Amino acid sequence: MKLSVIVPTYNRPSALVKVLDGLLAQSRLPDEIIIADDGSGARTREAVRPYLSNTKIRISHIWQEDKGFRAARIRNRAVKASGGDYLVFLDGDCIPHRHFINDHERLARKGYFFQGKRVIVSKKASPGFSFTDTDSVLRLIRLLVLFRISNGHHIVRLPFFPPQITSKLSGIRSCNMGVFRQDIMAVNGFNQAFTGWGREDSELAVRLYKYGLKRKEHPFMAICYHLWHQENSRDNIEKNDALLNQTLAGEKYYCEFGIENNPGQPDKDSL
Repeated sequence: MKLSVIVPTYNRPSALVKVLDGLLAQSRLPDEIIIADDGSGARTREAVRPYLSNTKIRISHIWQEDKGFRAARIRNRAVKASGGDYLVFLDGDCIPHRHFINDHERLARKGYFFQGKRVIVSKKASPGFSFTDTDSVLRLIRLLVLFRISNGHHIVRLPFFPPQITSKLSGIRSCNMGVFRQDIMAVNGFNQAFTGWGREDSELAVRLYKYGLKRKEHPFMAICYHLWHQENSRDNIEKNDALLNQTLAGEKYYCEFGIENNPGQPDKDSL
């Protein structure tokens, strides 16, 4: 199975480099990495340039003009550009555990999408935190004792622990999510009516449920480590909540304003 990782980012090159280094140190390398850039400046472009000539796997950088928070749109563009049978969404400030990709592949099953878990790294610990820390249980326990990480119950990898199956909506986060490409194409990807932070990932999950999928999750596999950042603006949250409620109340799983049949004109800004 060919596996693609889609890494959304916006003007945080130091975190993005840590994520890319973590992906290139995996026990099972992804088959491709697509950096989905929501309008970052020159510093990000320079930071990713050395990775684009990587000879192990294909790494590409897709960029769109900065017109505010348009994560749904740039993720859709990355999905369309991807070649994998299975897509893993991993935010550009979420460092993967060494077995992250291997775990996603092991947990992928037809009829399901996978919702991964995250450990939160504090503001104080984030600058020095790297992918090598994710594979050191002693180091992670020390950070947990010092209150430098939270959600610390995820730090021990236990592959023998059974996955959980659910159709709940709470806890949906596209910062760590896996889905078969044919399934996300069937629902037409993320809803690009969502602009500004919030709810576009929950709305996607609602449509995946309506399409007939169930959600799989595992508390001790496919874990990422979310570096601290300032909270995003919630200015659009009421509008986005209304869009989510509209999808919840309806029966359709296909999004009209998504990957295909999109009336918006594409930016001439791919890198």
